[in-house]
Amino acid sequence: MTPTGLIRVARHLASGGVGSGIGRPRQDELCRAVSCAYYAMFHALAVCCADTLVGATRARRSQEAWRRTYRALEHGHAKNQCANARTLGRFPPEIQEFGDLFVYMQRERHTADYDPDANYSRSEVTQFIDDTENAIAGFEYVDVRDRRAFAVYVLLRNRRG
Repeated sequence: MTPTGLIRVARHLASGGVGSGIGRPRQDELCRAVSCAYYAMFHALAVCCADTLVGATRARRSQEAWRRTYRALEHGHAKNQCANARTLGRFPPEIQEFGDLFVYMQRERHTADYDPDANYSRSEVTQFIDDTENAIAGFEYVDVRDRRAFAVYVLLRNRRG
């Protein structure tokens, strides 16, 4: 799974091309598209953590260490860290925007996945996907030192005392 691949799947689902093929997406397709958009953000962040802390190229890293770092990202902890506006404000604007949208999209994913009465319009879901794609692009543009600091921030718990 890659963030780009998940965005592509989200767009396909939102287009209505999965079910009837007539171009009008069903609610289950729109809900899955919302979920895919969130997971694109989550996997973009997991890749950032592994690449910046272990190494971006296979030749220069331990694959096991990279995989463990990738898998260490926790949804709840990452969301809580991104929701801390005071600390998030210390990062570049692109990371702040990514963090804010991460929190928002996680909430939308929970609605899409667990609320049987969830109801989305195609335009709303398309906007979620566009916003997610733009936030990921902006995030990936940020200097590696800032992304590395953010990776540490969302992965590691701060011990008090």
